[in-house]
Amino acid sequence: MRAAGVARIGAAVGPLQLPEPAPPQAGQVLIEARACGVGNWDEIVRTGGWDTGARPPMALGVEAAGLVAAAGAGVSHLRPGDAVTTHAIPAGTWAERFIAAADQVSAVPAGVPMAAAAAFPVPALTADQALAAVTVRPGETVLVHGAGGVTGSLIVQLAAHLGARVIATASEASAARVRAMGAAEVLDYRDLGWPERVRALAGSGSGADAAVNAARAGAADAVRAVRDGGRLATITSDPPPAERGIVLADIVVEPDGARLARLAGLLGQGVLTVATLPAFPLEEAAAALGQARHGTHGAAVVLDPAG
Repeated sequence: MRAAGVARIGAAVGPLQLPEPAPPQAGQVLIEARACGVGNWDEIVRTGGWDTGARPPMALGVEAAGLVAAAGAGVSHLRPGDAVTTHAIPAGTWAERFIAAADQVSAVPAGVPMAAAAAFPVPALTADQALAAVTVRPGETVLVHGAGGVTGSLIVQLAAHLGARVIATASEASAARVRAMGAAEVLDYRDLGWPERVRALAGSGSGADAAVNAARAGAADAVRAVRDGGRLATITSDPPPAERGIVLADIVVEPDGARLARLAGLLGQGVLTVATLPAFPLEEAAAALGQARHGTHGAAVVLDPAG
């Protein structure tokens, strides 16, 4: 079976020939991949920073979309031929076929392209879990620091859907797109005074009620923009030291099929959107991972296992 991954932890990404997956056991499904998501998290798996339970030689990848090929005992909500998406742990979705736990799998709504469905699970689950951690309430002011990326833009969309007034930071090139996603204000993250501007723009003038740091750095700056007693979740870096009664949460995304189904429903309704770049073939997975690591201006990177 064709796949893409590593022969050992830390090795370069390349094409692999792996054995066919065993038949699905109870509570599992076999998925024939149609598109595979690629993100910075895959680099963390490659280098050993995230142990997903897979062992080399192994396919990388923790998200994909495809068709159910077979279902194990006890799986009644998924049938062969169903279009599905998943954030699957252990890793191994960069392959023609892979096994996933049925409770990590969701149906793909009609009309959603496979590429979008494949690139959606990890960013959407991260966004939703981060916003749940800071308990966003309608009418509150929510800061999204680093809103220009795929995950950041989904945080903006979800926060706006929850009824929050969103203040975002992004590059000048991404500002119009982030505003179209639902941000009321978009500040240039390169302006060193942006935390003070957030505080001034917040309705109380004391700072955002809640914030999510989606930037690769900058959690310490984000906390400056949060009011006393507010909430801050970080998804890309360790939380800063606690201060002024601010409640801190460090988010590590967890698979959750039921939550993914709810979010996929919002994707199908057009409440949420995710853009994708043209797909890379499996044999060019190293280039795809490099593209994801170096930025894509808000578009997700995907692999085509048939390409």
